[in-house]
Amino acid sequence: MAGGGRSWPRRLGPGKMLALGLLAGLSVLSLLTYGYLSWDSLRLGPGEAEAARSGLGEGPGAGDPGSQPHIVFILADDQGFRDVGYHGSEIRTPTLDKLAAEGVKLENYYVQPMCTPSRSQFITGKYQIHTGLQHSIIRPTQPNCLPLDNVTLPQKLKEVGYSTHMVGKWHLGFYRRECMPTQRGFDTFFGSLLGSGDYYTHFKCDSPGICGYDLYENDNAAWDHDNGIYSTQMYTQKVQQILASHNPRKPIFLYIAYQAVHSPLQAPGKYFEHYRSINNINRRRYAAMLACLDEAINNVTLALKKYGYYENSIIIYSSDNGGQPMAGGSNWPLRGSKGTYWEGGIRAVGFVHSPLLKNKGSVCKELVHITDWFPTLITLAEGQIDEDIQLDGYDIWETISEGRRSPRVDILHNIDPIYTKAKNGSWAAGYGIWNTAIQSAIRVNHWKLLTGNPGYSDWVPPQAFSNAGPNRWHNERVSWSAGKTVWLFNITADPYERVDLSARYPDVVKQLLRRLSQFNKTAVPVRYPPKDPRSNPKLNGGVWGPWFKEDEKKKKSDKSKGTNKQKKNKNKKKANRKKGPSLHCRSRLAGG
Repeated sequence: MAGGGRSWPRRLGPGKMLALGLLAGLSVLSLLTYGYLSWDSLRLGPGEAEAARSGLGEGPGAGDPGSQPHIVFILADDQGFRDVGYHGSEIRTPTLDKLAAEGVKLENYYVQPMCTPSRSQFITGKYQIHTGLQHSIIRPTQPNCLPLDNVTLPQKLKEVGYSTHMVGKWHLGFYRRECMPTQRGFDTFFGSLLGSGDYYTHFKCDSPGICGYDLYENDNAAWDHDNGIYSTQMYTQKVQQILASHNPRKPIFLYIAYQAVHSPLQAPGKYFEHYRSINNINRRRYAAMLACLDEAINNVTLALKKYGYYENSIIIYSSDNGGQPMAGGSNWPLRGSKGTYWEGGIRAVGFVHSPLLKNKGSVCKELVHITDWFPTLITLAEGQIDEDIQLDGYDIWETISEGRRSPRVDILHNIDPIYTKAKNGSWAAGYGIWNTAIQSAIRVNHWKLLTGNPGYSDWVPPQAFSNAGPNRWHNERVSWSAGKTVWLFNITADPYERVDLSARYPDVVKQLLRRLSQFNKTAVPVRYPPKDPRSNPKLNGGVWGPWFKEDEKKKKSDKSKGTNKQKKNKNKKKANRKKGPSLHCRSRLAGG
């Protein structure tokens, strides 16, 4: 659809750039490691193994698959690029490995570096610069949410008969009731509104004294569900209930946004069993959390089969951003971490698993971005995309299913005009085209350009973990060049961003800066309001939830103003009626 880069040439710069691939040779295997496991190797609960083997899609109520597929989108939170078995992780993920191996692995797949941006782009098909959410995340105390004038994916799916359900983490704002998931297209919602919280108590403190409960069912606090159940397991049980009660002959959209593996690092004890040998306590806990998540996705898949959805389903798996090494995640061998525009912050684990795929068991290396799910899924659902919606995503189903070229040739990773400015940035450094003090990043074909302060930029090998976090003495420390605010990489040849080519290819830098400038002309103002003291859960029954209400005095004031205005208008009309004839008479006399 309306992605801005269709006219960009397929290739930029000399072909000899591909020779840089030799620099990345030692680590390529870690990106393309595969894992093949059988369902029998998974730890299934009583009766689940039999259900999985006996009836693929033959559960109660199953019928002939309709033309509209069931859509299941699973979003993990803070899962690092390396943190999946088929990318060489020491953490076992047999379910993810199996589903990915039998589906299509997305190995050139990008998201945003933080929670809110990725979620907003998935649900609208638009870049952050086009929704006003280009800076940071939506904080619990901010009167902010995904702008209400943006049409959402579940709203479009409802138009064509889908039942829409969300389970898990929202993090797109809630200060007004109109911002809640049930007001943005979901028939039901069960989960949390904030970005993080305790996995068992569902309690979150944003700052000292600003604490509250954060578990919702639809528009109300879900106190009845507060049974001390670990959220990954609780959310999975809710998904199973939804699938059991829905008619599989009717299309369903399930958005499952797990809290795992975001901090706080908590997991049920049994999942630590295989990870006692990991010395770093954060990594050990993270591994246990991921093991639990992997089992949860197995149980979701079994439920899809048991209740008759599987044969006509599309399962999409994605992380929302890169891992945070300080909190147990690993993006090795990629550079950087969550919150940065280095590859470690934005290149994600992702795959599609579906009986409807034509090229099963394949790897897609075409460029794919999280905004692409919006038009892709609406098209698959036989929905219509309004012509006046300016999308940044593309329909990439044929790219994934049939191995065709991606219609996408570029990605605007972001332009953040209020992030900490790079001290040495300037218009001069940007050739008069762009102020390099501004944090921005863009990908065009093989090329990636970063400006400003791109964030924590080390490579953190897995063996570098210590109990205090990454060991600085074992990291590959980055030596900053004085005044540097522009970087250029050939990501195809050098996916680990080791060789900066900005000085060698100034013409390419200029082309990408111009592209940034073009995108920036379409940006809307940033929405990042100051905190509102009315957001304190103490003022809302101890619960995080909508707090923004018009002040009663203001309402009365407005009402009285309106009444006075009406009185004035009435008096004015009476006066005009009195004046009317005399004026009319005068005009007649004057005319006579």
